Amino acid sequence: MNLSKCVFIVTGGCSGLGAATSQMAWEAGARVLLADRSAPASTHPLAQLDPHQERWCWQDTDVSDDTQGSAAVYMAQDRFGRVDVLVNAAGVAFAECLHGREGPHQLSTFRKVMEVNLLGSFNMMRLAVPVMMASPPRADEAAGACRGVIINTASVAAFEGQMGQVAFAASKGGVAAMTLPAARDLARERIRVMAIAPGAFSTPLTAGLPPETRAVLAANVPCPARLGAPAEYAALVRHIVENEYLNGEVIRLDGGLRLAAG
Repeated sequence: MNLSKCVFIVTGGCSGLGAATSQMAWEAGARVLLADRSAPASTHPLAQLDPHQERWCWQDTDVSDDTQGSAAVYMAQDRFGRVDVLVNAAGVAFAECLHGREGPHQLSTFRKVMEVNLLGSFNMMRLAVPVMMASPPRADEAAGACRGVIINTASVAAFEGQMGQVAFAASKGGVAAMTLPAARDLARERIRVMAIAPGAFSTPLTAGLPPETRAVLAANVPCPARLGAPAEYAALVRHIVENEYLNGEVIRLDGGLRLAAG
């Protein structure tokens, strides 16, 4: 798939991995809708690159809400005429043990993590697919070529969640588990489904950690011994979109990191 012919929807597109992905797509010539609860700051890459919003726009979106998710998808269709790629980068994380000093894990925080990370990814997938299917063939689309791509964001915590990550690990494990059956469901529609499982990345989720904690995270990465850069996530998104033989798989992007118990 030629990115310059594509329309992207990027959830969580106003910060972190989503912002880097939106910048990558725009610089490749794509048109981009940012689906995010927060408005893009004046320092957002697309606000700097395209201040008149000729090839991008933002829609206030709670990814777990049917109405708001639909509004984002149809805004992309109305503004740009089609949808080709959905990247689900929106996510939340709370550190809480199943049973800690203050008692049992709060049900409300577990529910919130599941709603945003898992239900939100599923919701945006199911809403984007009909518009992908209805989009006219791209100018460069060969007979039998893929019609669309969905890329969800799992985590290495899906496979080796640490103490205090029971909710986060469960949500990301669900994202990973959806990948293959979703790809099988959509194969006849020529829509591919992939997932990326990032390790320790430099994002707003890690920016609030104490410097010593960030240093330990970086030191635990075998090679390169540093936090991942959001641009590296975006580069993998680009490769997945362009490589049509990638489908139904979860790709770890972690520098060889394997999480310890805590």
